[in-house]
Amino acid sequence: MPIVLKSVTADELYDRLACVGLTPRQAQKIHATVIRRGTLPAADEGIKAKLLDEVRRRTAIPNLALVDKTVSPQDGFAKYLFCGDGPERFEAVRIPLLHRPNDLKYVVCVSSQVGCAMGCAFCATGRMGFHRNLAAWEIVDQVIKVRADSPYPVRGVVFMGMGEPMLNYDNVIQAARFFRQSCGLAISGKAITISTVGIVPAISRFTRERQIYRLVVSLNSADPLRRLQLMPVERAYSTGELVESLRAYHEVSGRRVILAWTMMAGINTRDEDAQMLAELTRGLPITINLIDVNDPTGRFRPPSRAELEAFRDVLRAKLAVPIVYRYSGGRDIHAACGMLAGRSTEQYFRK
Repeated sequence: MPIVLKSVTADELYDRLACVGLTPRQAQKIHATVIRRGTLPAADEGIKAKLLDEVRRRTAIPNLALVDKTVSPQDGFAKYLFCGDGPERFEAVRIPLLHRPNDLKYVVCVSSQVGCAMGCAFCATGRMGFHRNLAAWEIVDQVIKVRADSPYPVRGVVFMGMGEPMLNYDNVIQAARFFRQSCGLAISGKAITISTVGIVPAISRFTRERQIYRLVVSLNSADPLRRLQLMPVERAYSTGELVESLRAYHEVSGRRVILAWTMMAGINTRDEDAQMLAELTRGLPITINLIDVNDPTGRFRPPSRAELEAFRDVLRAKLAVPIVYRYSGGRDIHAACGMLAGRSTEQYFRK
């Protein structure tokens, strides 16, 4: 099998091709050129033609096909619809961080699977069902393609697109390693976020391997029965098991645990929801990320401003932990959290 150059780091490329005379510096050159131009370096760029021919014979440079791109006129979020190794389509979202005049940049929200097996009641991707895992190069190329299309640099990656990243663990971690390479995309490990609905064995592995990437856990309810109604994963990995794995994660990493809370009016924004969360996480340093639900079906609605502020006030009183309200952009083009379903914007508006 050829070495897929968008799946291996420069160090791994050197390890596999040192036998034909490739040096670490040349491996870095190849890595950087593949990211920048999508090709191997030319023979006059520091690598002899004979060696380049050998590298070409042993490697492959696959490419995602861009099916559709839509930019929100409201907030500048951009949604990219891609096709990779199969006929299935998947999406990435370019998130603009343009509020600091001297630090204009983007974060890319990438997909790790086509569809998702988790079946969360409030998520459009979950309604698709699971189709397949994305290969590492298909994850990596989402960022490469978005970066090439962007006027400002990409400085962060969040695994919050289609799919459950922890069920494609090896490819997700390999893609994250690729993103970090200083000779390539040079994205800090602290700027790479991996989100999960709570796959306990994978969280334990993440902890055991001392991965440096940020971990975000989608909790959404501290009541196991309510959480089961929203998130079927509760049946496989209970809230209690999940929190125990997060306590172990904090103990090993020393980091606060980031809990994502998708707010649904009248469902998980009550005073008792805050009280149950305080009891569940007692003694565990956490940060809470609040985000409005995005459900085109209308079954779930975000809280009103008054409901949001009241819930946030109770959380602050009960937990005394950092609470961040996260803006979910791109709603008008179906690019917001929970809205990705592998379809072009035109298809949404035709329904």
